[in-house]
Amino acid sequence: MAYDRGILHLAADRPRTSRAFAALLGVLTTFTFEPVGWGLIAPLLITPLLFIALTVSPRDAGGHFFWYGLGLFISGTYWIQISVAGFGGAPWWVAIVLMLGLALLMSTWLWIGGWAISRFSHGEPWVLLLVGPAAWVLIEWLRGWVFTGFPWLALGYSQVDTWLAGWAPVLGVYGASFAVAMSAAALVIVIMSRAPQRWFGLGLVVAPWILGLMLGAIDWTEPSGKPLRTTIIQGGVAQDLKWLPQQRLPTLNFYRRATRDVPDSALVVWPEVAVPAVLDQVEDYVTMLQSDIAANDQTVFFGVLERIEGDDKPLVYNSVVAIDESNRQIYRKRHLVPYGEYFPVPQFVRDWMKSMNLPYNDLSKGDPVQPLLATASGLQVATAICYEDAYASEMLYAFPDAGLIINVSNDAWFGDSIAAHQHLEIARMRSLETGRPSIRATNTGISAFIDHEGEIVKQGPQHLPVSLSSQVQPQSGATPFVRGGNTPIVVLCLLILGASWMRSRA
Repeated sequence: MAYDRGILHLAADRPRTSRAFAALLGVLTTFTFEPVGWGLIAPLLITPLLFIALTVSPRDAGGHFFWYGLGLFISGTYWIQISVAGFGGAPWWVAIVLMLGLALLMSTWLWIGGWAISRFSHGEPWVLLLVGPAAWVLIEWLRGWVFTGFPWLALGYSQVDTWLAGWAPVLGVYGASFAVAMSAAALVIVIMSRAPQRWFGLGLVVAPWILGLMLGAIDWTEPSGKPLRTTIIQGGVAQDLKWLPQQRLPTLNFYRRATRDVPDSALVVWPEVAVPAVLDQVEDYVTMLQSDIAANDQTVFFGVLERIEGDDKPLVYNSVVAIDESNRQIYRKRHLVPYGEYFPVPQFVRDWMKSMNLPYNDLSKGDPVQPLLATASGLQVATAICYEDAYASEMLYAFPDAGLIINVSNDAWFGDSIAAHQHLEIARMRSLETGRPSIRATNTGISAFIDHEGEIVKQGPQHLPVSLSSQVQPQSGATPFVRGGNTPIVVLCLLILGASWMRSRA
């Protein structure tokens, strides 16, 4: 092997310094996501981790990946404590404990990934070329659904503006992650090999990018019908004001007036829980709104809480209601936020939360598969509330029937942090995967129109009232990802790791 002692052996010679360096790499990886968007350097940041996995024991490799994860998730999800303490009313120590607890859990997944890469690559760079990406992606996929999942900060999201975005319509966000990790593993080959293998390794570094460029040139879907004039209305009401009784009437008046001001828009979209009330409390308001839009043949989508009488107590849903002149359709949020919309805690903890005047009641979960909402013209829509759009596979039942995606959200919970920018990046990935335009309406931003190739057509400012209009072109057809979901990339990763395991047994 053509490498000398020095910085390349930092993990073996100075493990504490090396782990601190791994944490720094995790922090720097946060900058590959929005709002900074240095996606091109993502392979360079994980190359040292993959190199370490070849040169130390599986246990030590796991330790380095763990510290990398701490750096990544503390710097990349610090905004959790803003929502819990700043707007949720919890003590700061509770918010910090929850944030650190999530970072520790996600970092433990990366520990497993580092251990697996070291264990299955056997110190061989050419084996690492496939084992590294396979283990990395499998861990990203697992942490995206186990224990309800937290798919935030998957490497593929950092590639929405690079050539690797071309992998998204074929293998989804995890396919883009695989391409990043494969490019990084090829860099390890370049570092550890001599010519001519080094030159071949350089070719493998750029191969995922060239293939991504070629895949990105393919039109996987096609226009369906005429463009739809659409308006997003953003209230711009801060989270600490949203539910004040004196704020309700001004909020309702703003949304109604803003909707009446765009009679030429066939579709008008309000954010998540734009109406700060329970639906049965504002029935007269909804009736007036239907009367307003009747003359213009408009459809309005708005977020509101919905209360339905249950056997023991009322069921409360986080819902989107679609109305036209005479019809009403409802979508109920299916993937709830733990510790935000439901609390997986024992009763004594719930009693303590009640005594501290903290939120403690659970929202109800909508059915996993629901009828698609549709506009007055019959255009079917895939609907996602808040971070439901981070769970790509859960949205696939809506395709290929749905011609576009509507995501309503309330990122006001996270103040003026990086969270809203990260969430917009996730919404762009969903458009890339499905070949559908997205309409993203949020309470305080970032509201945006996204085309079927994941490009931002128009976006509004944050923390201000906004009325944003654009022509939206619905699409038809199915990308490979719509047809196969995450199954192909997960099976590929399992086959790679299984073959490496069998080889080691032999």
